[in-house]
Amino acid sequence: MRADVVRIYKSVHTWTGIVSGMALFIAFYAGALTVFKEPLRVWSTPPAAIVPSVPMDDVHTLIAKTVTSTPAAAKAFTVRLENEKAIPRVEWQVKDPNAGDHDESAVRHFSARLGPDGNVQVDEPRPSRLVEFIDVLHRVVGLPVDSDPNRWIMGVISALYFVALISGLIVLLPSLIKDFFALRVGKNLKRMWLDAHNVVGIVSLPFHLVMALSAVVFAFHDQIYEIQDKAVFEGKWSEMYSRRPTKPSEAPSLNPAQMLTPSQLTQIVKDASPGFEPTSLQYTQVTGPKAAVRVWGKNTEAVSPRAAGGFAQLDPYSGKILSMDYLSGKQTTANLFISSFFALHMASFGGLAVWWLYFLLGLAGAWLFYSGNLLWVESRRKAQRKKDGDLPVQRRDTALMAAASVGVCLGCVAGLSLTIAAAKWLPGRVNDMAAWHVGIYYAVFFGSLAWAFLRGAARASVPLLWLSALCTAAIPLSSLLGWLFPASGLWMDSAMLSVDITALLGALALIWMSRATARRVHNGPKDSVWAAPENQRVAGDEAAA
Repeated sequence: MRADVVRIYKSVHTWTGIVSGMALFIAFYAGALTVFKEPLRVWSTPPAAIVPSVPMDDVHTLIAKTVTSTPAAAKAFTVRLENEKAIPRVEWQVKDPNAGDHDESAVRHFSARLGPDGNVQVDEPRPSRLVEFIDVLHRVVGLPVDSDPNRWIMGVISALYFVALISGLIVLLPSLIKDFFALRVGKNLKRMWLDAHNVVGIVSLPFHLVMALSAVVFAFHDQIYEIQDKAVFEGKWSEMYSRRPTKPSEAPSLNPAQMLTPSQLTQIVKDASPGFEPTSLQYTQVTGPKAAVRVWGKNTEAVSPRAAGGFAQLDPYSGKILSMDYLSGKQTTANLFISSFFALHMASFGGLAVWWLYFLLGLAGAWLFYSGNLLWVESRRKAQRKKDGDLPVQRRDTALMAAASVGVCLGCVAGLSLTIAAAKWLPGRVNDMAAWHVGIYYAVFFGSLAWAFLRGAARASVPLLWLSALCTAAIPLSSLLGWLFPASGLWMDSAMLSVDITALLGALALIWMSRATARRVHNGPKDSVWAAPENQRVAGDEAAA
């Protein structure tokens, strides 16, 4: 390949990576945590918030009485079948009508249970929303709200990410065979980081391609569906998937007590798809002419179209299957193709081994973007050395990029760790836990960013790594304090020790990184922005003096 062509693609790879890298660090680091969002949800739920599950024999009676007495529940409610901690058997949500389609911040949660007198008692639990907040950070690359404009920004960044992947592959092709497994460890740290960056990038390239392409589709799916509806279906797509409208005079008077029981409905789906294990039933409009229930579940031997699994849609009164388009193991070829993108993005296949693989790939991806910025900074140092001599004056943009990389990346790590640890401390002490989780994260994030710009990359990096280590260590420490002092209001869940152990290992890794970075700051090249400040000169300092 011609050298000038390689240089062009190298420039494209560098600048698309720089523009999108820090946002993608947040998306990948938060995304790695969302792989285990259900264990995190259980870990962060206080024992006092656990609503006792309704015995299965009483669920049908509870459904009928709840729908009759609560109009909001009649519109849509869910019956949980899993033995999930802190999740009641029957629950529904009331959403702020002014909120966006994906904005969960203003959603109110309700649950129903039968009281001692046999009447329905409605509770309004206030979950921490910790997992949902982390998921929002992942889905909109660190922005606070999952809105249409923020998803479009995410889509543009993901498109740049895809361009960076392809251009990086083209740059590496001429030396791929020779340098693929070359990891040259020695005094030339830039070469070592470049080798590691290339190896991680090539090994995980299929994973990153799927992430980039599926994220673009997620960001612009409404526009894609609208174009497809007009171009292919002449605006009649929505009619194809709706049931025949019923005239008001024809609308039957439906009694929810006459619906099939949850056990009967789940058995119908299990018979239709062997290997399918139901987890929940999602009812909609059960008193109207379009009553339907989605039986959700998972099949470990099939591709699930969503992270929660797949579903079949039934008539809750007759038990007739209305649709199996999204049922694991029963999808059409076209739906299976689309579902594969969801499954590959959300790790909704393969079980625990795949989840750990995605967790590690997510962390490796976050490191890939951070290392890309570091390599850019080091390349500027080399260029300045050729221009200015043995001890060059570093450019201001180089110093600012280094500070931004440190502040954004370590601010994200520290902020997420501290807001996770806070899940043990907030219940019973504050009213709006969701707002506190958001406030804690962004306070640490923007504080870290300001500190990095104020102190510079070198002086800020080691303290911020120690801050990240301490915040991450606070996760298992909070559980330990709950075990030692249960009267404090803290708690430890022995079934979720994996969360604490993983956080402890993360804290130890961050401590090791802080010590290695300290050595780099004091013993590294004197002309680097990572050098100790007394040895570092930045262009513009002399003019300001």
